[in-house]
Amino acid sequence: MLRKLICIFACLIPVCSSLAAQLAPGSLRLDREIPLPGVEGRMDHLAADVKGERVFVAALGYGAVEVVDVAQGKRTAEIKGMKEPQGVVYVPSNGSVYVASGGDGTVRSFDSHTLKPLHEISLGTDADNLRFDTAHNQLLAGYGTGGIAVLGLDLSKRADLVLPAHPESFQLAPDGQHMYVNLPDNHSIASIDLASQTVNAAWTHPSATANFAMALDGTIHRLFIPCRKPARLQVVNTDTGGITAWAGTIGDADDAFVDEARRMVYIIGDGMVDVLYVREHDALVSRARVTTAPGARTGLYVPEWNKLLVAAPRQGTNEARLLVFTVQE
Repeated sequence: MLRKLICIFACLIPVCSSLAAQLAPGSLRLDREIPLPGVEGRMDHLAADVKGERVFVAALGYGAVEVVDVAQGKRTAEIKGMKEPQGVVYVPSNGSVYVASGGDGTVRSFDSHTLKPLHEISLGTDADNLRFDTAHNQLLAGYGTGGIAVLGLDLSKRADLVLPAHPESFQLAPDGQHMYVNLPDNHSIASIDLASQTVNAAWTHPSATANFAMALDGTIHRLFIPCRKPARLQVVNTDTGGITAWAGTIGDADDAFVDEARRMVYIIGDGMVDVLYVREHDALVSRARVTTAPGARTGLYVPEWNKLLVAAPRQGTNEARLLVFTVQE
């Protein structure tokens, strides 16, 4: 009898551990899949209209931006005719959506409700990541072989920040004065003072390469940078540029996000989401690896909705779709 009870408890332990992981704060639960019929090819970055409960998805391979109503669970519109849209930003103050296209090097703006074209600027080549600088009410657009254009909301150019290589993901510090930029072709991160518009330092990246994605926790002055070669997540102190911790992670990461309230980091890539908890002294604890879809490597964390969204490209008979995960409280 005792032996039978021991066997029963032994069988229950993995089940209980799995349930605990699912219910742990910061873990993910798939709520719904929103189809994007007809969309082909690679998916790139996303932006959210928080109050309007809409998401804008850059469908790079399809040459369009998909407008998705998350509350209704359906695509409501498309902005077509673009050449490899990559970065996308929604600005609440004017209701405009901005799109950077790698194929023709343009940044274009549209009325997010009527989809009417508003403004356009050509940056030359490979317009890529976009950010809205709320502190200065301006846009920042990475492009070319090494530049970030500082743009007004009417897409007038205010300045150019010169860098030694093409910028991939970059993040703005909460103080509105500093920006950090991944430069994978230079194996470095650039630290930029936005007030003086000067590049203050370049931190070498000796232990990993292909540092494309980046997330920033401004409360603890840490960057979280998943690298692809080898696949590892590095924690960087923004005050010193020093690497304070690292851990193995998924490969082919193209997006990373921080949940500051729960001290969680979400790495999206390789058809999975790597969920990690940040303990004291930057120790990284793996909470889960959640399967998404083949080829899915971009997404968006929206803290106001308590959601993590993942863009899944079409694979075989499975059409493109937006995966909506709820973050457990």
